[in-house]
Amino acid sequence: MRRSPTADQTEEEKGMSKYRLMNRLKHFTWAWYTLTMSTGGIALLLAEQPHTFNGLMTVGKVVFIFDLVLFVLLCTAISIRFIRFPGTLSSSLHHQTESLFFPTLMLSIANIVSGLQKYGVPDTGTWLLVVIRVLFWTYVACAFLSAVLQYQLLFTAPKRLTIQSMTPSWILPIFPIMLSGTIASVSAGSQPPQHAMSIIIAGLTFQGLGMLVAILMYAQYVGRLMKYGLPAPDLRPGMFIAVGPPSFTALSIIGMASSIPNQFGYFGSHPTAFEVLNIIAVFMAVFLWSLSFWFFSISLISCLTCMGKMSFHLSWWSFVFPNVGFTIATITIGTSLESQAITWAGTGMSLVVIGLWLFVLFTHSRAVYRREILFEGNDEDD
Repeated sequence: MRRSPTADQTEEEKGMSKYRLMNRLKHFTWAWYTLTMSTGGIALLLAEQPHTFNGLMTVGKVVFIFDLVLFVLLCTAISIRFIRFPGTLSSSLHHQTESLFFPTLMLSIANIVSGLQKYGVPDTGTWLLVVIRVLFWTYVACAFLSAVLQYQLLFTAPKRLTIQSMTPSWILPIFPIMLSGTIASVSAGSQPPQHAMSIIIAGLTFQGLGMLVAILMYAQYVGRLMKYGLPAPDLRPGMFIAVGPPSFTALSIIGMASSIPNQFGYFGSHPTAFEVLNIIAVFMAVFLWSLSFWFFSISLISCLTCMGKMSFHLSWWSFVFPNVGFTIATITIGTSLESQAITWAGTGMSLVVIGLWLFVLFTHSRAVYRREILFEGNDEDD
């Protein structure tokens, strides 16, 4: 039986559509994990709200589940890329630009672990606490290894990055290990005392490592701005990355200090140490918050002056994730100081960040549809 021309045309169109999809997936880069990094951050932001209403936690759970679904889809897509196009995995990890976004995968995982604590533990048994403990130590090991190896690759790459091309994305390789402190601040309070202390000490150690490396990068970054001026308009959203390290460090030190089991070990034999440490943590958080606010102000003004000149890139998600940390840090400081003014300011900031998330999600979807990204010559792998 002969096939009709229409049937042959339909099969040909399906084949061409599959070919076009595969060609587009060839350009599915690590930077796509900025989507789940930011979405997971929004779920955590909803869980930290000082002024709540009935159903808020349900909304947070929906966003968290949405983040999990997105994470699975992104992992599937990037796996197809690496399997379908041999050699792209190695090239992605050695590419000057794309490799800088590999840490966004780890940051997405950090948000998932923290989200499990916020949304899973209250509704499950103690078994999930064990799972989170295992995930924490696994994450710490992988994030530290990633930080060492990725910077080693950057230090020894045949084609070196230049100071003139520097953006805060150079901080990204140290970011995942720094967020060990954030996970510790969220999860340690629910753990048995002996495990809580280990988690807090590890979190403080690696939060400090991340913050100190970020400070070293800040010196280079500010020097680059003084000598060469602001980045190109399309790169300016990435300036908000600089807001992240002091923000996440501020919220982490308060969270870890308040999660210390005050009747265990050193703190059991020194009853006043717990209270003193919490006071110091709040003052240090305010100190660090000021640096975040300064970088936030510079980044905001820099972006506002070129709003009409910026085309969408995945770095637009920098509008969201670093400012999630900045907002939660504000809320945490306000709660610690028992200041209604600060917590209400944090609530207002939350509404703005959620609005930005929805806006960037829309522009991201539109850019894919219009082939402005995920297309030959338009992505981080080019």
